[in-house]
Amino acid sequence: MNEQDMKVSVLDPISPAIERVKTILFRPFDLGKWFVIGFCAWLACLGSGPRGNFNFNYRPHHELERAVHEAKEFVAANLAWIIPAAVVVVLLMVGIGLVITWLNSRGRFMLLHCVALDKAEIKNPWTKFGRHSNNLFLFRIVMGLIGAAMVLPCIAAIVIIVAALSHRGPNIGVIAGAAMFVLIIIAISVVFLLIEKFTMDFVVPIMFLRTTSCITAWREFLTVLSANKGRFVLYILFQILIGLCVGVIVIGLICVTCCCAACILAIPYIGTVLLLPLIMFQRAYSLYYLRQFGPRFDVFSV
Repeated sequence: MNEQDMKVSVLDPISPAIERVKTILFRPFDLGKWFVIGFCAWLACLGSGPRGNFNFNYRPHHELERAVHEAKEFVAANLAWIIPAAVVVVLLMVGIGLVITWLNSRGRFMLLHCVALDKAEIKNPWTKFGRHSNNLFLFRIVMGLIGAAMVLPCIAAIVIIVAALSHRGPNIGVIAGAAMFVLIIIAISVVFLLIEKFTMDFVVPIMFLRTTSCITAWREFLTVLSANKGRFVLYILFQILIGLCVGVIVIGLICVTCCCAACILAIPYIGTVLLLPLIMFQRAYSLYYLRQFGPRFDVFSV
């Protein structure tokens, strides 16, 4: 049957995904199984949680100018140690980011292994999918470098434009130029977010099934994507809706427990174990959606 003629729905995978979660986590309930799969899920979610709190404080314009001036004087007087310290901090952040991305790539295959095979294992998928995980890691790093190479010139242009505005005053043309670069950054970010989303939801399962490289799996997925653009647009929109629903559930849990749940959920690993049903549902949902495109995409038949 042609892929365009297949019945593909964003609603149909909901029920089997829920049943999959019930089967793995509640039939029977096994706390040890929760903690083992929870570790895999924790690795799979590593680096994708909240990025921090934003605190906007209003300050009068003259105070900001004075603060900026004092900061400039401080930096100028301490360049001898600020530059080496900044280099060390940047290298340290890059190193931590690489380790987190590598562990996250491992966790993606480990969680997929647990969901697809209904097995609570760590050592087996860690070893079995080591090559796949490393290949996924390299793909993500290369894509990150390409994205940075495209975004950084736009950011540099915005900085130059803002500096020009501070000296010359407001100018319609200059402001329009800055807005254009901001839109370009947003567009690039959306494209790379979609690449990341499709990689994790569909390309990783294809790698899991075919024991192939990320690029080869992407080529196979592109044949499906190119023939079903509208369906995958609907999938992304529905994923946004699912994300909103998950957010509402978590916020509701926090409110009902008078923020006690927030403190517990903030604990690394423990929070992931508590949210395991939601995490596994999201993983299972994308697998059941992919299965609608034919038996060759059915990870549950492995």
